[in-house]
Amino acid sequence: MDSLDGEIGKVKEFYFDDRHWTIRYLVAETGTWLADRQVLISPYALSSVDKEAKNIAVDLTKKQIEDSPPLDSHKPVSHQYEQAFYGHYGYRRIGAARSRGDIIPTRCVTVNNGKRPPKTRKDGIPICGALTV
Repeated sequence: MDSLDGEIGKVKEFYFDDRHWTIRYLVAETGTWLADRQVLISPYALSSVDKEAKNIAVDLTKKQIEDSPPLDSHKPVSHQYEQAFYGHYGYRRIGAARSRGDIIPTRCVTVNNGKRPPKTRKDGIPICGALTV
């Protein structure tokens, strides 16, 4: 997994939204870079997925990731954690009419370096974050 300014680690697991069956977060294991710390990465931060190289690129800097709220992987992701997470990265919540936790994507991920465009819903809105890696 690569950030805008270098390697950040490997994807350890995915947290799914069990209501919408989409990937909610990627759990990145940072190895020695952040003293064996795990961090959450939103699918909305992904800039590309290269299946052949088995690499995911994110549109974040190492400093942004390093300063992100600490993850306690032995507990569920709480509403308070999500608020701190969204605030840290500047993600906006969308209206209360949708389910708690939905956020507005700023971009969609390109799969295999843009060789395949993102899928869209019937209303033309891109489907972002539901990746098969």
